[in-house]
Amino acid sequence: MSETPPIAGDFLSLLAAHQVPPLRGDASSSAPVQTQATTVFAFHFTGGVLVAGDRRATAGNVIVTDRVDKVIEIDATSLLAIAGVPATAFEMARVLQTSFEYYRRSQLQPLSLPARVRALARLLRDNLPMTIQGVGVVMPLFAGLDTTITPSRAQIFFYDPLGAQFLAVGHAASGSGSATIRSILSFQEHHGQPKPSEMTLRPAVQFALRLLMVASEFDSATGGVHPESRSFATIKVLQSDGVRTVDADQQAEYLAP
Repeated sequence: MSETPPIAGDFLSLLAAHQVPPLRGDASSSAPVQTQATTVFAFHFTGGVLVAGDRRATAGNVIVTDRVDKVIEIDATSLLAIAGVPATAFEMARVLQTSFEYYRRSQLQPLSLPARVRALARLLRDNLPMTIQGVGVVMPLFAGLDTTITPSRAQIFFYDPLGAQFLAVGHAASGSGSATIRSILSFQEHHGQPKPSEMTLRPAVQFALRLLMVASEFDSATGGVHPESRSFATIKVLQSDGVRTVDADQQAEYLAP
């Protein structure tokens, strides 16, 4: 029987047709302690979607580094925030970047938002053997711009480790500090003033940084924000005109009294 040709523009199908799985790995009893990236979250504000993450990575009770960037720009309209094993998550990000660009060049149009969301779900499903073995577990967030509506609107999706995808109405969080952050986001959205969805950029960034400060008080795996040592978060904003990075200088300015 002849091999089924890959669907036009589908990079993942192209890999499968050549028997090159995008992710592979096996567990063993002698496997080293895995490095884990910890806390990421996203919420809607007046200008679009803000996606943030602390910069700590841990291995058991050891802090590996406080310099990890967990919010990754996949293309001009997509952001991936990683929680879980960075090695697996970064490989997923590289595959997505190549897949989206392959489709854009081969089909002369960008991949739709639903297709981008499903592409990440497929990578998570392909990672199922590693997830079941407890190796390479990833629980990401995805923010994408829906350009089929006018005006275009950014949306937030969260996933479980098996690849199920869910649309977040107002906010989402993942990682070890996510319970604290989700609780504060939910309280602020229902009872606070202003609601996160009503914040402009400056108060939204201030709010995001303070969320990480609080989460780090209750979770040792979550890196905090320390202006005195120039230790800030990774923050990116997805708006109708694309992705913008809020760098350390801007974060320091926004936190200044």
